[in-house]
Amino acid sequence: MMKRLLLFALLLAIIAVPTGCAAILEGDKMIESPHSAIQSETPPEERIEVSDYDGLLAEILNFVMQHDDSGRVYAYAYHGQVEADVQRACSELKSINPICAYAVSEIEGVAMRIVSYYEIDITITYNRSKQQVDSIANVSTLRYLRTELLNVMSEYSDEVVFHTTLNVTKEEIVEYVKEIYYENPRKIVMKPIVVAEVFPDSGEDKVFELRFGYIERASILSQYGEKLALSTRRNTERAVGENDAEILLSLVENLIAACTYDEGMAKSISVHGAQNFAATAYGALENGNAVGEGFAMAFKALCDELSFDCRVVLGYRNNIVHAWNIVLINGDYYHIDVAMCAANGIKTAFLKTDVYIFANRYIWDMANTVNCRGAMTYEDIAGEEETNENGDENGDGYGNGNGSGSGNGSGNGSGNGDVNGNGIGNSDGEDEDVAVADINSEEKSDEQIEQNDVTVLGYP
Repeated sequence: MMKRLLLFALLLAIIAVPTGCAAILEGDKMIESPHSAIQSETPPEERIEVSDYDGLLAEILNFVMQHDDSGRVYAYAYHGQVEADVQRACSELKSINPICAYAVSEIEGVAMRIVSYYEIDITITYNRSKQQVDSIANVSTLRYLRTELLNVMSEYSDEVVFHTTLNVTKEEIVEYVKEIYYENPRKIVMKPIVVAEVFPDSGEDKVFELRFGYIERASILSQYGEKLALSTRRNTERAVGENDAEILLSLVENLIAACTYDEGMAKSISVHGAQNFAATAYGALENGNAVGEGFAMAFKALCDELSFDCRVVLGYRNNIVHAWNIVLINGDYYHIDVAMCAANGIKTAFLKTDVYIFANRYIWDMANTVNCRGAMTYEDIAGEEETNENGDENGDGYGNGNGSGSGNGSGNGSGNGDVNGNGIGNSDGEDEDVAVADINSEEKSDEQIEQNDVTVLGYP
């Protein structure tokens, strides 16, 4: 009986204790201790698992694209030799993969066997920043490539990097930069100095890095670009004429009124695309001082504003680096050298044929240039009275007039004279083709040696 009473008392005591708490009576006070939180186990680390070489290669490349300095990969039931594949993957990515060849200086991998699997630790050293890697543009067509180049050149960026499988070389990319500059004088103030690198050296899958250099900061060139655009619009708004030829003549007149030909500077410039404002459209339209290339770029900018078909020709005149334009009027192409219009009078260099230009010691890449054989002349547009007023007062012209075209260039001669007035003279009605044969046999041998150095650029 006593045992039953003790058991009953023990049960009452157990029931009286609050569930989940430790309660202690101290006089008439009760102290409770809080529940202890149940500690959950730390979730296992997310593991990158691979089972073959392709998977291993992809995961290491993913570390590079995220610009991770290190990473760990686990190989379970791996098909292949883990240690050998790790070394092969690191070597292949660094030497063959274009992104890694561009951005990475070293990739190392160590594989450690842990019972039934491998831990593979990868460490990566970079020679390009994450921002540079993230900025790589993927280019799939030449059109997109040229658009991308135009964008970075018009913003005067210091570099552009793109990834492509196009079959192009870095020399061709540099040539595209040159072409884009001469095609867009309204959008690009100055031709950049270009340094191009390709990663890797071989293969179709490549990364190209182009670094651009300018004599002015990008912010300054952008301001110049805004001024140039405004000046171009103002000059074209002043152009007048009842037909295309008259409007083009008006553009020439306005340009030579606003700009002086700098002969001394022309003789000091030895290359096309020199970073000299006298060789830019900005120099001609804003500074009022230019060499042949500056006049040619400015005239193309004006023609582009009015949607004329105009291109820039890079060549030589009297063995001096020079540039001028070719325009399309009523289906025929003509040479226009605005610089020489400014120096010697408009009629000496406006609407000229290949024969005339070649006879006056111009050389250019004729094989890759449209033929200029149009019959229209300056006299047809300006009229007899204005032609006489703008004649060569000092006999410095090309010998267009009514006589033999010989002597001191007095302007007498219906034929084609050179800059000293020593004309080819067709006053007796000789066929022009006969005169051309004489010109070619007399001058071609001296000029052919430089034919490979001149190009025609600026096609719309």
